[in-house]
Parts: sequence; C-alpha cells; structure tokens
Amino acid sequence: MPLPPPPVKPDPSRIPTEQEVREDLAAAYRLIALFGMTDLVFTHLSARLPGEGHRFLVNPYGLLFEEITASSLVVVDAEGEPMQETSWPVNPAGFVIHSAVHRERDDAMCVMHTHTLAGMAVAAQSGGLLPLNQMSMEFDGRVALHDYEGIAADDNLSERERLVRDLGDRPCMILRHHGLLTVGATVAEAFYWMYYLEQACRIQLAAQSSGAPLAVPPEAVVRRARDQFGDSPIKGWLPWQALKRKLDREQPDYRS
Repeated sequence: MPLPPPPVKPDPSRIPTEQEVREDLAAAYRLIALFGMTDLVFTHLSARLPGEGHRFLVNPYGLLFEEITASSLVVVDAEGEPMQETSWPVNPAGFVIHSAVHRERDDAMCVMHTHTLAGMAVAAQSGGLLPLNQMSMEFDGRVALHDYEGIAADDNLSERERLVRDLGDRPCMILRHHGLLTVGATVAEAFYWMYYLEQACRIQLAAQSSGAPLAVPPEAVVRRARDQFGDSPIKGWLPWQALKRKLDREQPDYRS
C-alpha cells in the first residue's frame, strides 16, 4: 500500500465547517468504541458548532458508539434539548456535565466523558492519578478532581458551578466514583487527552496489581517530563490524522 501524502498542518485560527465538526465527532465516537472505552449506549461526546448562539452536537440516545455517523448526530441547545427533528431521542440529563463546561469554557469546543473500567477504578482511589510512567507524567497538574454528588441531573444545578470551578482551566478531570472527562479546543485535542488519560489509568492499575512497591519519581523529574511534552495549539492533531485514515479504510461510513 503506497504511503498517504503527509497532512497539511492546520491553521488553529481557522473556524471549521459544521460538516467537518460532524465528521470529527463521529470519528471520535467510532474510535472510543474501537479502543474499548464505551459504556453500552451511555456517556457522551459533544462538540460546539461554529456560529452564533449555543448549539452543540451529541449522539442520538440508544445508538452504540460504533453506529454513530456524521449525519446521525443531533443539534441541541445548552440544555440538551433538540434543535432539529430527530427520529432518535436525546438524553438531556446526560448533557448536564457537558453543558456546564461548554458554557463556562470558551476553549471547550469538545467535551468527552467516559465510564471505563480503568478510569472508574482510578476514580475510586484516594490518591488519584499517580506519575508512574512517562505517559502519566504529562498529566501532572493537568487533572482536576471533582467529588461525587450523585448522578448528574438537572435537580442539582449548583453542582454545575462546583464542577466548572473544580475543572478550572485544566484539560482533564477525574470524577470521583464516576469516570473521566476531557476538554479540547478541537475534537482531536479532547480525544488525545482522553486516550492517554485512559492509558495512564490502565498503567496504574497494572502496576498496582503486581503487588510490588510502586516507584514514584521525584517531583522535579515529573515536572521536567511534563514540560518536555509541551503545549501546542494543535495538540493531538498528528495522531488524529492517522486515526481518521484508519477509519477511512475500515469504517468509512462514519462520514455519512
């Protein structure tokens, strides 16, 4: 198979079209399924649509993530209510966490929330995410914690304020006794954080399951490693292009 042409580096200031956002979000749903990070038909990935007002894309409630396509995504308002005709329902209660973040973070173009085995296991640990591996060290100072207050729903509007306060300007959050959440200025960035946050949680559980004493590097070393990863306005962009090429080969209908 011939090599694909190298991708053209994106312009972070360019505003994507609605179709581009739809295709990227549908790709993210397929990839979350591919990498074993789903919870049947539950949890959500959302994206803010370009233009005026509060308009977001979410999944139709009841579809498996592997069934999501660009055209099946539903436009909702800030309360999670549909703004278009849809044959499938949406779950406004499931959008509570997303709407809180989207409203308060201008950079939150995409919000991802998962209930994975590894993520929920680490969310049950008092120590949170530990810097046990190079992958984990990128998250030093980048992971917020939010205490559990019950199932997130409209009957606890004040939790939205606390959740946003706890998240601050960080890209990642561990929801205690619940799961993981990531935020990105693009779908690619939010997926990058979610993929590697999940990997860091899996590494932690694997290391803990050995029963051997855990070796945590000195704080100065952890910070140096974190800084070496750096920050970029196009975080996750390069692996995202490779992942979409994979989907184009194996699941091209995600774009439909």
